[in-house]
Amino acid sequence: MLDATLTALADPTRRAILARLAAGEARVTEVARPFTISLNSVSKHIRMLERAELVRRRIEGREHILTLNPRGLDEAAQWIEEQRALWTWRLGELDNVLREKTDG
Repeated sequence: MLDATLTALADPTRRAILARLAAGEARVTEVARPFTISLNSVSKHIRMLERAELVRRRIEGREHILTLNPRGLDEAAQWIEEQRALWTWRLGELDNVLREKTDG
C-alpha cells in the first residue's frame, strides 16, 4: 500500500484534493470546483486516491461524498521516519569513521 500512497502523493492535484478534504468531507463537485481541469479528470485523481485508500467515498442519493482517510498518510509518515532514523545513524557512523581517519 505504501507504493500506492507515495504514487498518489506525487501529484500536486491529488495533494490539493487531500488538503481540501483535511478541512472536512465534501461532495465531488465541491472538490472539483477550484481546478481548471474537467470533472472527469478530477474524478480520475479521486479514484487514484481511493485505490491508495487515502480517500473514502459514500453515496447519498446522487451525491458522492468524500472523506479523508489519514491512515495511509500515517503509514507513509512512519516509513519516512524510519528511513530518516536509519540514514541519520548511518551518516553518523560514516562521520565517526572519517573523523578517526583524519585524527589518527
